[in-house]
Amino acid sequence: MKITRQPGTWLYPVPPVLVSCQSTGPANIITLAWAGVACSDPAVISLGIRPERHSYGIIKESGGFVVNMPMSSQIELVDRCGTISGRDYDKFAECGFTALPATLMRAPLIAECPVNVECRVIKVIPLGSHDLFLGEVVWVHYSEEFTVNGRFDLMSADPMVYGFGNYYGLGELIGRHGETLR
Repeated sequence: MKITRQPGTWLYPVPPVLVSCQSTGPANIITLAWAGVACSDPAVISLGIRPERHSYGIIKESGGFVVNMPMSSQIELVDRCGTISGRDYDKFAECGFTALPATLMRAPLIAECPVNVECRVIKVIPLGSHDLFLGEVVWVHYSEEFTVNGRFDLMSADPMVYGFGNYYGLGELIGRHGETLR
């Protein structure tokens, strides 16, 4: 028997990401779980951000952001960035993150994250409680230490997921895309 509920955000799990942004003032970081792939060609990442959030105005004004993929071992820092405001705190200093210059965006990369994805805002769509920012990927960076045979290795990057107010580590590899065709 199925239980029926009112509409809600039941897409799970989702990746919690640290989005760095910068306009004319200091750089900021916002923790978001409403992030995802919107298109593969061109590569576009979507972010759902509430207009009242400090980073919202920074991203809108600057026209760009960097999606930084944290490791599950950084859970306390990810949660901290999501529970304090950049209006009151320098989140880079508060969390001990190192800001590295991006290639094309003004927003810095977070050195301690295995993957950093620079995005240029191509569209903002008001949806209700959140606006959807669509960012075209303009550059991708990843740490060499997370490669195996010259390729990025997801499991060594220690990713995490988020669902229903909880963070989880990623489990074991259970299959590969296209295996059923072999």
